[in-house]
Amino acid sequence: MDRRRAREFEAFAAGAAGRLLHAAVLLTGEPPDATPRAQRLLIAALSRTYAEWDRLSGADGEDPYDRARRELVLRFAREAAWRDPVRRGGRAAGVLGGLGPQERIVLVLRLYEGLAEEQTAALIGLTEERVRVVCARAVAAMREPSRRRRTRPGPSGLREAGP
Repeated sequence: MDRRRAREFEAFAAGAAGRLLHAAVLLTGEPPDATPRAQRLLIAALSRTYAEWDRLSGADGEDPYDRARRELVLRFAREAAWRDPVRRGGRAAGVLGGLGPQERIVLVLRLYEGLAEEQTAALIGLTEERVRVVCARAVAAMREPSRRRRTRPGPSGLREAGP
C-alpha cells in the first residue's frame, strides 16, 4: 500500500511540479535562475499534499493539483506580509516584480492558472468584485511600462496561459 501511494505521488509530482514551481516563481518575483523561496514554497506545498495523499487520491477526494496549488498560494500569502520586498518599500524581480503580493496572486491564479473569478475569490478569501478590480489594476500596471521594472527575459507565464 505504501509503495503504491509513493508511486502515485511521484507520478503526480513529476507532472505537476514544473508548473507549480513556475507559479511560485511568478508569485515570489524571484529571477528564474535563483529561486530558493519559490522552491521552499513548492516543497512545502508538495509535502502537505503528500501528507494528505490518501484522502486526495480517492474517488471522491479533492484534486491533488488543486490542493497543492491552494497550499502554495496560501503559504505565499501568509509569508508575503513579512518577507515580500514590495511590502518593505523595495521591488521584487521577475515578470511581476512591480506588483504587490495580492496583485501577483490574482494574476497568477486568473491568467497563468486559468481560474475563474469565483474560484480565485473563494481560494484567497476575497469577493468576486474585489478579484475583478485587483486583476484589472494589475493588468493595467503590467501594460504601463513606467510601473514595470525592466528585467532579463524570463518565462512569462502570463502569455503562455492556456484555457
